[in-house]
Amino acid sequence: MTTAGDIMHRGAQWIPAHETLDRAAQLMRELNVGALPISDENERLCGILTDRDIVVGCVAMGHDPARVTAGEMAKGTPRWIAADADIDDVLHEMQTHQIRRLPVIDDKRLVGMISEADLARHLTGDQIATWTETVYARSATS
Repeated sequence: MTTAGDIMHRGAQWIPAHETLDRAAQLMRELNVGALPISDENERLCGILTDRDIVVGCVAMGHDPARVTAGEMAKGTPRWIAADADIDDVLHEMQTHQIRRLPVIDDKRLVGMISEADLARHLTGDQIATWTETVYARSATS
């Protein structure tokens, strides 16, 4: 059985909710990632911040990324998966909620992230085609 822990990218890092978006962008550059999980003061997942969120939700709206916090950008119910979850559960979670990045949690701690690139490296052609069709086709019609 392939698990979330088997395919995830290890070394994911939180951005604390109180950090500003300019700091988040710097951290994304340092880590070479396009998304960061947002943590509350207890290091619990409270959202995900993407590079697109910073550009579209802050900069394009005329806001100063040095004054807007990651927590202000957190919207909706954050989704995550346990490290020991089966790959079918990972796909179901991502497809059901139309998400492209999924934090992996073990013992209430962030241990990794699963992205499209991770799926592409570990899934069969049929699995990735079904995932892509579900996530992208449904989001295009929403």
